[in-house]
Amino acid sequence: MLPNLMPDVELAEKLFAELKARSFDGVGITREAYGPGERMAHALVKDAAEAIGLESRADPVGNLFLTLPGTDRAAKRVILGSHLDSVAQGGNFDGAAGVLAGLAAVAGMQRAGFTPARDITVMAIRAEEAGAWFPTSYPGSRGALGTMPAADLAVRRMDNGVPLRDAMRAEGFDPGFVERGEKSIGPESVAAYLEVHIEQGPVLDAEEIPVGIVTGIPGSRRLRAGRVTGEYNHSGGTPRKYRKDAAIALADLAVALDDAWCRLEAQGHRMVCTFCTLATTAEAGFTKIAGEATFMLDVRAVNLHSCDLLFEVLYAKVAEIEARRGVKFDLGPEGGSRPSPMDAGVQAGLTRAAAALGIPALVMASGGGHDAAAFAQTGIPAGMLFVRNQHGSHNPHEAMRMDDFGKACAVAQRFAAEFGI
Repeated sequence: MLPNLMPDVELAEKLFAELKARSFDGVGITREAYGPGERMAHALVKDAAEAIGLESRADPVGNLFLTLPGTDRAAKRVILGSHLDSVAQGGNFDGAAGVLAGLAAVAGMQRAGFTPARDITVMAIRAEEAGAWFPTSYPGSRGALGTMPAADLAVRRMDNGVPLRDAMRAEGFDPGFVERGEKSIGPESVAAYLEVHIEQGPVLDAEEIPVGIVTGIPGSRRLRAGRVTGEYNHSGGTPRKYRKDAAIALADLAVALDDAWCRLEAQGHRMVCTFCTLATTAEAGFTKIAGEATFMLDVRAVNLHSCDLLFEVLYAKVAEIEARRGVKFDLGPEGGSRPSPMDAGVQAGLTRAAAALGIPALVMASGGGHDAAAFAQTGIPAGMLFVRNQHGSHNPHEAMRMDDFGKACAVAQRFAAEFGI
């Protein structure tokens, strides 16, 4: 029988306030990956964990491990984790909610005098938002798991050109750990990974349900450097039939893919399609027809076949628009990720925990990518718990309610306490 466990939500509230005070940039929250903001957040959380008696250590790529010892210290551990970095001018809860939920859960266990059957570790993962700073995915979690390609160390920070390797080294970490293919955790040492995260969409709020149990994380197909080349000409002197307008050609493509997305969705495909940027180049002027335009495209689905179907439309429409408008598309290199189903056993454990606590929970897929995907892809049983959140994420208006957060903490705490008993 478990004691009357309660998460220490007050501790988390205090740390949320401190994180906000120290990383508010005048508009939103900025805690750059492998930079001063993330460094501050890791130091703050480490100090708080050590103050309540947790063991702490960092691995060679900067991930922070904060552990409540269990009865059997040789048993595989349960990790409650997420990230502390943010996008530029983002919100205070994306990522940090998962780390502080883990800390609230183990602090509540300690306060109740409860010793778990196995170690429970809160993991503050580096650089989950790397995609906003460096063009790569999950360098912190993949660095810990030994699955990060050494080539990714050469990618450059998008605003200042600093290679990821150098950014790691400047923060006191060892990119050689990645180059040597080493790892700090893996399936042999981790029994389960659970990530609490704010929902990044409106579903839980619309359904009036406080938490969500995630079934899977989508895969993606992405174009970061798409380009359309047409012909610059005078906007007043060039009749329509003589134009090779790159901007209109790109608009044609965007509308065509949006229409195709609508059709595929009506056929049952759960997916999203986003033109993250559509822009003419600096050479365009008020009296010019755009001779060049650029775009970024992000297509995601838990079933990657859905992404493939939309890309088939993309290729067909590109050829059609090129012929009709006299332009040329260059899609550039393609990136992406594999879908990651969450572990059925972890989902069942979360469902039992929520039911035991009388907390309503919605079973749902994730729309965004998360570190849980990196864990799942190595064979570690992984799961996610969403917290109802207002106004989306990656913006200053994130508005997670503390009551909902407390419910998510309670579910995570019970899951971790019961796991493997």
